[in-house]
Amino acid sequence: MQFTPEHEQIRDTVRKFVANEINPFTAEWEKAGIFPAHQLFKKMGDLGLLGIKYPTEFGGMGLDFSYSMVMAEALGHCNVGGVPMAIGVQTDMCTPALARFGSDELRREFLAPSIAGDLVGCIGVSEVTGGSDVAAVKTTARKDGGDYVINGSKMWITNAMQADWCCLLANTSEGPVHKNKSLIMVPLNSPGVTRQKIEKIGMHSSDTAQLFFDNVRVPQRYLIGQEGMGFTFQMLQFQEERLYGAAGSLCSLDNLIDQTIAYTRQRQTFGQPILNNQVVHFRLAELRTEVEALRALTYRAVEAYVGGQDVTKLASMAKLKAGRLSREVADSCLQYWGGMGFTADNPISQAYRDSRLISIGGGADEIMLGIICKLEGTLPGKMK
Repeated sequence: MQFTPEHEQIRDTVRKFVANEINPFTAEWEKAGIFPAHQLFKKMGDLGLLGIKYPTEFGGMGLDFSYSMVMAEALGHCNVGGVPMAIGVQTDMCTPALARFGSDELRREFLAPSIAGDLVGCIGVSEVTGGSDVAAVKTTARKDGGDYVINGSKMWITNAMQADWCCLLANTSEGPVHKNKSLIMVPLNSPGVTRQKIEKIGMHSSDTAQLFFDNVRVPQRYLIGQEGMGFTFQMLQFQEERLYGAAGSLCSLDNLIDQTIAYTRQRQTFGQPILNNQVVHFRLAELRTEVEALRALTYRAVEAYVGGQDVTKLASMAKLKAGRLSREVADSCLQYWGGMGFTADNPISQAYRDSRLISIGGGADEIMLGIICKLEGTLPGKMK
């Protein structure tokens, strides 16, 4: 990829924002189990960071996805995973379908204030009985007069305790599972909506909840695009989510390696720095090479996406590699920190806890492998 001065300006702005507005407060937010999303998002909205790729008429910058990728990569300088994940939900997970297929009325009501940082959004796809298996969701939205009446629940929803609205995937007919679903905008202050916080092993500063919908009424004009196209729209949203996740892991991985080099250089065992052991410095060199390979794959996928190509396979590969490499780097680096790596407030143990989610959220590793195999024609009974 060729980076323009505008790319570099966004990168610099995000890094400064992380240093001044996020990292000084993450210990407090991790302890509280939540960060002030409305307050932080408003500051980002004032800088234009929540609508980089969205139309200028709704408050965005009107730039292409490569600029969003630069922001995602720079957010990797956050010293926790929960905050950049929550930001990514706002910018690249719950808003792409709204921006691309929503009516102007919907975009004025939900997209513009979300870009400004006045509203916080979330994406409602996963359920207790259907996470990565999107076709298995059971939540329904039945027509009644001019409304949809929504019943069901959504699980593992990032931002849900603070979100003002949800981009909800629900069954709107009894037809085939890939053609009976729609995306619907649901204000979360609607009667019949309740929230229950979920405690997690990592990503503590990001609030996660189960959402319950009990005869929740929303106007049918809150439908995104056409009824029955929800599964397709959500698959398109996943491409940006997965590329965001891959890009967002890059600087974080580099920082883990940098910190481990610094620690093992000053920490001595048997009269010499730990880093002097060939097994250590060779391993760190190997991990750095893997990060650069992931960066090249991610950049290639983003460049193809900006060029209008179908990047389902490349995005799935990048997401798969990001999840597995994040686990590998965190585990390997933690080992070289020894007992210090096993303490709760260590930056490596923080990454060890937080990064585990990358191989689960947005489509588990096994789902990515299935997609890649399908597109390679290597599934049983299929020929390439």
